[in-house]
Parts: sequence; C-alpha cells; structure tokens
Amino acid sequence: MIILPAIDLRDGKCVRLFQGDFNQETVFSEQPEEMALKWQSQGAEYLHLVDLDGARAGSPQNIFTIKHILDEVQIPVELGGGIRTMQNIEDMLEVGVARVILGSVAVRDPELVREACEAFGERVVVGIDAKDGIVAVDGWGVSGDIRAEELACRMGDVGVRTIIYTDISRDGTLSGVNAEACAELARKADVQVIASGGVASLEDIRALKVHAKEGVAGVIVGKAIYTGALDLSEAIALAARED
Repeated sequence: MIILPAIDLRDGKCVRLFQGDFNQETVFSEQPEEMALKWQSQGAEYLHLVDLDGARAGSPQNIFTIKHILDEVQIPVELGGGIRTMQNIEDMLEVGVARVILGSVAVRDPELVREACEAFGERVVVGIDAKDGIVAVDGWGVSGDIRAEELACRMGDVGVRTIIYTDISRDGTLSGVNAEACAELARKADVQVIASGGVASLEDIRALKVHAKEGVAGVIVGKAIYTGALDLSEAIALAARED
C-alpha cells in the first residue's frame, strides 16, 4: 500500500482546509516546492497535488507553482483540481504530471472520462468526494446528486482503474479514515481505491491495510503530517511492511 503526501495549492501557497471550507484555511508554506522536497526526503514515492483555485474556477490555475514542484522533485506527481476537458488533461500531462485526477467532470460528462481513459489509460484517475455517501462537485460546494458507490461503478465501466475516495466530513479533521467505505467502494466497483480524508495516526494506516487485498491500494495523508500527528517515514514503513 502506498502513502501519498498531499500538497494543496491556493494562491501559490501550500495550505490545508477544514472539511473543504475555503474560509477555514491554514497556510503551511509559501513555497510548496520546499514541502514537496521535504516529503520526498522522508521517503514519499508519489505526491498528491490539488489545485484548489482550479477546483473553484473550473480550470487549472496554479500552473507556475505546479511546474516548479515538478522541476524540483524526482518522484511522480498526480494532480487534481479544475481538470475538466481533454485539453486540460493533455496540457497537464505534457508539463510532466504523471497522472491527472478528474472530479466534477466524472459526474457531468462520463463520456469524456471514457475518451480520456482510451487515450491515456492508467494516467487518468477519478476523484470521488462525498459527504454522507453523496458525491460533491465544484470544489465540494455543490451536490452531484449521485451516490459515491454508483458513480464508482459507472467509472469502472468506462475504463477507470483507480479512484481516490475522499470523505469530506473527515477531511482536515484528524478524526480517522473511513476505511470501511473505501473497501466497500473497491469491492463494488472492482477498482483500486486510494483513501483520503481524516487520516490521523498509524492506526488509520493499519485499518486500511486490512483491506489491501480487496483493492485499497493507498492513502493520501495531509493535515496529520503537517501538524506532526503522523510521522510520514513511519507511515510509509508500515504501509510497505508485509504482515
């Protein structure tokens, strides 16, 4: 199971939001590339970037900062936030992003997701953000009027092999990851699931590892590593250990 440190970008800074609320923001660094290098130095094998401004605007916004991070690190980077057209996808892959994360467009235009999967294969990932099991879109501000499990199954049908599942109600709260929901999503949609939201300790990593054979392939860690509640190196070692 892989651990992906999260770097959320807003106005060119590395920030964390509480439950996706733009009014509850903490700035952790004004130089996100330094955070990227820090996590790489602690053993991270993959970075998870989110363009928060892009999620709100509907198209990537922090491109200069994203390019700067890509120039600094040697590990692959995935990117989400405002990627909603084939041109957006192509542009982000061309600048060096290893894979793109499609969010709102997965609800509104599943045919575009199919086209993207046919063109770029496993470099296309879908992010499903949900609260109480209902998908949220447009930077978490709007209900997508579909259950997470149903959307995951639809995405599996159009060729998506990896889904990032974020429980919004837990994101940024350090209240514990929703391991059971992630495992259920993986089983029903027959896809690999990367968990996100609420990770607080090594216990969350252990809870997810139980479901590794069911398709829980990784976990995104954010606030816990920024506040020191979770040691990234220890989490990576635990995730990689064969029990």
